[in-house]
Amino acid sequence: MEQVRRLVVGAGVSGLAFTDWLQDDDVLVVEAEHEIGGYCRTVEQDGFVWDYSGHFFHFRHPEIETYLVDRMADQEVRVIEKDSRIWYRGAFVDFPFQRNIHQLPKDELLECLYDLHFRAESHPPDQVRSFQDMLYAKFGRAIADKFLVPYNEKLYATDLSRLDVDAMGRFFPYADVDDVIRNFRRPENGSYNATFTYPERGAIQYVHALARDIDPARIALEERVVSIDLQARVARTTHREIRYQSLVSSMPLPTLLRLCGVPFDESIYSWNVVQVFNLGFDRKGPEGCHWVYFPQRELSFYRVGFYDNIFGTDRMSMYVELGRSAGFEASADEIEATRAQVIEDLRSVGFVDDHRLVSSHHVLLDPAYVHITRESVADVTAKKAALAGQGVHSIGRYGSWTYCSIEDNIVEARALADAFNLADAAG
Repeated sequence: MEQVRRLVVGAGVSGLAFTDWLQDDDVLVVEAEHEIGGYCRTVEQDGFVWDYSGHFFHFRHPEIETYLVDRMADQEVRVIEKDSRIWYRGAFVDFPFQRNIHQLPKDELLECLYDLHFRAESHPPDQVRSFQDMLYAKFGRAIADKFLVPYNEKLYATDLSRLDVDAMGRFFPYADVDDVIRNFRRPENGSYNATFTYPERGAIQYVHALARDIDPARIALEERVVSIDLQARVARTTHREIRYQSLVSSMPLPTLLRLCGVPFDESIYSWNVVQVFNLGFDRKGPEGCHWVYFPQRELSFYRVGFYDNIFGTDRMSMYVELGRSAGFEASADEIEATRAQVIEDLRSVGFVDDHRLVSSHHVLLDPAYVHITRESVADVTAKKAALAGQGVHSIGRYGSWTYCSIEDNIVEARALADAFNLADAAG
């Protein structure tokens, strides 16, 4: 039986960030896929560069950005001021919707203002119990019904009344009445991702930067963990058994719990699946914008993004995202039919006319957005603590079953590595 001090499960951003920051060479990373990167993998095809979905890095810690960018000196890395919009009644409205209702037709603006002013009467703050309740209580019925509710229902593919009030945390663009009115004259649409960073050859370049100083011999690809014996501290993979002192996992927490034989209430954990179509056309489409949100239930997608508008290339290069319920699967014929519907929907909003599709790529992200509820928050906290007490540490967006940025994953992974480094230094 092989032995290692630190066994890392998953060679995505979290696993690699931990391994990179760890001051210990007695480490092994096992990854089920044939390449590193997780959801930050990149596809290069027919002259197009696509990520598995729209993965743009938003840095709050300049030292992390510098650390990564310095490790890809051969790349052009642009810092982009975000241009995001909403497609509403055949025209663009700036994002976020709740700060830009002055761009709506006059009658709809008045409706939104009226409902915003009297929101406490129709939705008392002391009766807020869910994410949906919060939307109505903070913004009034009109703003919620015109964009916030239908868009997020498409995104999460679930009833918003199931989600926790704080399901999106700091990532939700809140605005009070003063913000809304002030935006009439002095637009201020800043958010956590007001700027983003993107390298010319895709998000995988950040992954390669994290992996640059990791010995490739310490990363085992196409090796899936199939069970974990907590008492013996042994992980069994598709290739071998590995005894470890500590295990760091970025796999989805429910999957980890099953592999460890830890009983839990599976009904607490739910999520959506995102179906992504990367599409390359023979010429340009809409200019300027980086991504567009679609609240319309009759349209298949909830968001569309444009890689070509980041780097000014001369062919439209898009990612198109569709929210699906957990368990979603699609045959080759169904994928082709959905792609045809996507293109028809793009044509209906004027993004495609006589364009010719010259390349395409399809991927399912499962899980994609986890459904954060009061029950899940409590159970995740308890289960992570119990696992840590037995030498297993669950990190990352899915390991912590949360909503966070890619940078947040790096911060969390480094904090855990620092704890190991400190313990090792203390003897």
